[in-house]
Amino acid sequence: MLQRLRRWRAARFEARHPFPEHDWREARARLPLLAALPDAMADRLGHRAWRFLHEKRLSLHPDLVAQHVEFDAPARLALAAQACLLTLGWSERDHHDALAGVHEILILPEAFQRRVEEMDEFGVMHEYDDERAGETSHQGPVVVAYPDLMASGGLDGFNVLIHELSHKLDMGNSLDADGFPPLSGDMDPQEWHRIFTAVWDDLQARLAHGEATPIDDYAASHPGECFAVSCEYFFTAPRILHEAYPALYGLLSRYFRQDPTSEYRH
Repeated sequence: MLQRLRRWRAARFEARHPFPEHDWREARARLPLLAALPDAMADRLGHRAWRFLHEKRLSLHPDLVAQHVEFDAPARLALAAQACLLTLGWSERDHHDALAGVHEILILPEAFQRRVEEMDEFGVMHEYDDERAGETSHQGPVVVAYPDLMASGGLDGFNVLIHELSHKLDMGNSLDADGFPPLSGDMDPQEWHRIFTAVWDDLQARLAHGEATPIDDYAASHPGECFAVSCEYFFTAPRILHEAYPALYGLLSRYFRQDPTSEYRH
């Protein structure tokens, strides 16, 4: 009964808001990440992104509006698609539940600074200005900087939308991003902790010895950032993540119910 109701609602939405096939083809053509998707996956993603645009607010900062920054229909669809890519392997219900805390995506003209206070391992409090390409909070908007948004969508391990939306998934069971999102019943929390701890320890050891890290070293700054950066690589540079941390790749593949190394045309 519930499934029939969802199908009826989806059909009703499509009747009221016909899917813009031309805009979606243009959105895919603009971003290598979307172009890499097989057509069947892309079709499902496009329709989810279209509904996402009607359910969430997408806002440009007034300065961007004053600068006449063009953010046309394909660009909006491309943005929504990158957000929805994370949950593409999940059911419609799980997709909606996971992104229920996303109410608005706000695009700012530039990266911005936040005053940060952190206590080190010796109990000493440090204050510094942190420049950010994006941020989010439990019920607040997803905020991204326009230049970083324009730099996203490639196959290079960087995607500010995937990063910030990963934080939203992470906050599904807490007020802060701690690197431990809600898990489905077929996933073992102890395994999650063990695999991410091993990655964290490896990153810390490499940095301590002045070695390069196989993924962006921002992952070593906080457990929540380790999860978000790993998600960026999982979707946009999956072979790098798989080669560096195969156990982590396998864990995220089961979590997202996707396997980009074999499913995407990378």
